[in-house]
Amino acid sequence: MRAVVLVGGFGTRLRPLTSATPKPMLHVGNRPIIEHLVAGLARGGVTEVVLALGFRPEPFMEAFPDSICAGIPLLYAVEPEPLDTAGAVRFAAEFAGIDDTFVVANGDVLTDLDVAGLVVAHRSNGAEATIHVYPVDDPSAFGVVEFDDSGRVLRFVEKPRPGESTSNMINAGTYVLEASVLDRIPSGRKVSIERETFPALVAEGRLYAYPEVVYWLDTGRPEQYLQANLDLLDGLRANPLPGAHNDAAKRFRRSVVADDAIVHDSASVIDSVVLAGADVGAGATLLRAIVAGKVGAGATVCDAVIGADGVLVDGGELLSGRLPAVD
Repeated sequence: MRAVVLVGGFGTRLRPLTSATPKPMLHVGNRPIIEHLVAGLARGGVTEVVLALGFRPEPFMEAFPDSICAGIPLLYAVEPEPLDTAGAVRFAAEFAGIDDTFVVANGDVLTDLDVAGLVVAHRSNGAEATIHVYPVDDPSAFGVVEFDDSGRVLRFVEKPRPGESTSNMINAGTYVLEASVLDRIPSGRKVSIERETFPALVAEGRLYAYPEVVYWLDTGRPEQYLQANLDLLDGLRANPLPGAHNDAAKRFRRSVVADDAIVHDSASVIDSVVLAGADVGAGATLLRAIVAGKVGAGATVCDAVIGADGVLVDGGELLSGRLPAVD
């Protein structure tokens, strides 16, 4: 079984962290998000992963120079231009010569989904496509899925307006597709799998839902990315990667600190993530912070993000903001 993983997005909601680093290459614990994701696919029977790349492919290639991630061979499919989600799937699948049932995963999702179970359900239903669905309190930022007792999807609504759907089950970003789906995706233009491909499959009764409530988190916003790190520390993941807990973090309170980050002994680090290359000065305080840049002595960072180019001066305060500022 092969998988296409979509990692070509710009990560705009996580800026400035993603100004130079693609979102799937940000670390959760001391492993990049993509490694956690690929390890989960491997547990589900995936034997090769094709990375659908666009924005900044170099960091992926540099991180995995032997083209192996979590013990799984990687192929790099670099889009010549942005093709949107369905276009990226078709490009990557054709690049890799995929001509059988395959898995697709969004590169910014962390989950303990039983991928093998998803594949079994897909085949049992004789589906052309099957999507993992997950309940959330506010589905307005996601693709909402309405389905019957057999799992057949009756309606797929991308980012519904209030009252447009009564379902709280969302597209959780992992799919099983038959190769025939590729023929449904036009070439030569951007194509959205959520807005074009899935609705077309629904119209023909060929799309099924696979509801499974397991650990699931979209890491697309700073508060979600921070939560992913804290969840790992709190032992909420069913199958954490070996070594994902950083021993250096034991100096601090419920925080993840990269091995090569500089944190002076008198600094206070609580419920925070300090990334590689960061420098936290003496007497500084971090609370629910994500820091990749420099925090001056005696400075305070709370509910805020400092990117790799960000510098907070000695004694400065950054409360509920981002440095450098983003639009």
